[in-house]
Amino acid sequence: MKYKNLVCALLMSTILFNCSDDSTDDLQGEMPNEEVTPETGIEPGTETNLITYNGEVRDIINNNCTQCHGSTPTNGAPFSLSTFEQVSSRIGRVIARINNEANPMPIRGLMPTELRNQIKKWQDDGLLEN
Repeated sequence: MKYKNLVCALLMSTILFNCSDDSTDDLQGEMPNEEVTPETGIEPGTETNLITYNGEVRDIINNNCTQCHGSTPTNGAPFSLSTFEQVSSRIGRVIARINNEANPMPIRGLMPTELRNQIKKWQDDGLLEN
């Protein structure tokens, strides 16, 4: 009887180990294992919808903020938002003001929700420049 149990146990073990395969060759859309790039911190080949300053945010800031927050601030603006460093270092204040219905920036009123969401996503994505 013990011999029969041993044979069954060995047979089941063999089946289980042969059925498990760590290969990813048969997975659809699987990318080769690549290293994370130091520039972005993202694995090459992964889908990214990251917002970047140069890609999206710079245009939003230039079209909505730099009339007063230019390289030389005007109209009582307390600081410039004309460079990546200036915008990224004040992002918390920028987001608070562009979402403040009682005291919005720009002064003419809240910018569209989509643009405000892109700026927030830029912050969430890590304030990437490029």
